[in-house]
Amino acid sequence: MRKVYLAVINDLVTDQRVHRVAQTLYEYGAEVELIGRRFTHSPPVDDRDYSTVRFRLIFNRRFLFYGCYNFRLFFYLLFRGKGILAANDLDTLPACWLVSKLRKMTLVYDCHEYFTEVPELINRKFVRNFWLMIERLLLPRIRHAYTVSEPIAGEYHEKYGTDFKVIRNFPRKEKDESKRPDLLKCGPDRIIIYQGSLNPGRGLESMILAMKFLINFQFQIFGDGPLRKKLEKLVQEANLNERVIFMGRKPFSELKFYTRQAFLAVSLEENLGKNYYYSLPNKLFDYIQARVPVLVSDLPEMKLIVEKYEVGIVSDTHDPAGLAGIINEMMSNDEKRMIWKKNLLKASNELCWEAERDKLIGIYKEAGLVI
Repeated sequence: MRKVYLAVINDLVTDQRVHRVAQTLYEYGAEVELIGRRFTHSPPVDDRDYSTVRFRLIFNRRFLFYGCYNFRLFFYLLFRGKGILAANDLDTLPACWLVSKLRKMTLVYDCHEYFTEVPELINRKFVRNFWLMIERLLLPRIRHAYTVSEPIAGEYHEKYGTDFKVIRNFPRKEKDESKRPDLLKCGPDRIIIYQGSLNPGRGLESMILAMKFLINFQFQIFGDGPLRKKLEKLVQEANLNERVIFMGRKPFSELKFYTRQAFLAVSLEENLGKNYYYSLPNKLFDYIQARVPVLVSDLPEMKLIVEKYEVGIVSDTHDPAGLAGIINEMMSNDEKRMIWKKNLLKASNELCWEAERDKLIGIYKEAGLVI
């Protein structure tokens, strides 16, 4: 069976993980169709080798849109040709699982995060209980599954007996480009970069306020999300408009050029549930691939990577003044920066998608992919 349907609930533009999976399967010889959704202001999907489909939905917010999307996805897949169904995260699993049973198609589950432990659900008892019910109902019945880190795989195996393999969020290996195009145009200021969703628990408030203590720096924020207006208000109230810049979402094909210009990159997730506690975010490995030293939270999986490869600093504080002190030390310590530069080159050669590619193909071959 050569056809693979990959379903995800976002608009496809900035989802690097699902793109890498789709591109890898396409390069292996599969016929890949990536299915997502389209918002009113979604930019077009750039040219890709595989086919893409995006649904327009009546509901695009709150709980109703999950039902609306799964309804559309169910009827779309129900009348497509036979193939392997791949659900990306719990919010696409109901439709994919039901179609797999009705049409006797193999299902693969790609779990991008510990879904029922995300901060957005922790204090929403009804919604969280609904997803926990879906999780308890479906995960014990999944035969082919993988996720982003060993602890999350272990948690799911302990709870549901499901064997989750691990495919980490590594980027493709990039050539070291010493010439970096001047895209940010921030003058003599040194660039601190954040890339990712603007969601609760990302440490962005603390990092913005830390800029009050940092001279000759700009903090560039790439991404969008529910906290954007709140963060923009915080920047305005702190009189930091010229030093904290919201760059918006960029296609991942462009984002890497911006990342390479940074002097420092941050991933300051807070310990708000097991999802963040066990997280190994895309951006950490993107920073490393761009050869940029990192400042990360004292959470076990990120700490393990940063300390093992010696590519930056692990912070045990989210206090703005404390973060500023760490950043000033990181920027002024030339000896450390030389060590990080050397280690980043080694880490970028090891923490790359090429190290995960064969494992991914193996999972889909076990699921029945035949070229």
